[in-house]
Amino acid sequence: MKIIDTAIKDVFIIEPRVFKDERGYFFESYNQAAFKDAGLNYDFIQDNQSQSVYGTIRGLHFQKGEFSQAKLVRVLEGTVLDVAVDLRPDSPTFGKHVAVELSAENNRQLMIPRQFAHGFAVLTPRATFAYKCDNVYNKASEGGIRFDDPALGIDWKIDISKAILSEKDKVLPLLENAQCF
Repeated sequence: MKIIDTAIKDVFIIEPRVFKDERGYFFESYNQAAFKDAGLNYDFIQDNQSQSVYGTIRGLHFQKGEFSQAKLVRVLEGTVLDVAVDLRPDSPTFGKHVAVELSAENNRQLMIPRQFAHGFAVLTPRATFAYKCDNVYNKASEGGIRFDDPALGIDWKIDISKAILSEKDKVLPLLENAQCF
C-alpha cells in the first residue's frame, strides 16, 4: 500500500498494490496494521455506499462536534472527482481543498481526517461510491457548505449549471456563513 501526501496536511491518497492475472485482480482496500504503521490511527466503525448518475454533486458535507468523522473513500464503479475542504479553525490551509480523481480503474482512495467538508462529482454515466467512517452519523450534527462557493474555487470538472443536487445541498451556506467546528 502506497500512502501519498497531498497539498493539505493529514489528507492522503492511498494506492493499494493491485495483483492482476488472467482471472482479474485482487487488492487490499484497507489494512489496519498498514495504516497504523503509517501513522494513520483510525478506528473505522461504519461503511457507507451510494450510487449516483453523471453530473451529480454530493456535498460539501461534514459532521460537527463529538460526531465529527474521518473518512476513507473510494469508487467501486465509474469515476468521481473527490473533494476535501479543510475546515480546521487553526489550520494554515483553512478553506483550501484537495481534489482527486478516484475511479474503479485507478483504485485510488482518499483519507480525509475529521474537521473537513467532503463532496464528490460523478464524471461517468454512473458511479458507485464507498467509504469508511470512524464515527456514526448524527443528523443534529450535520453541516455543509455550498459546492459552488467562489471562495473555494473548486473546478468540479462538469457543467455546474446542469449539476444534479439534493434539495438540502442547494441551500447550504457559503463557507463564510457556515457554522463549522
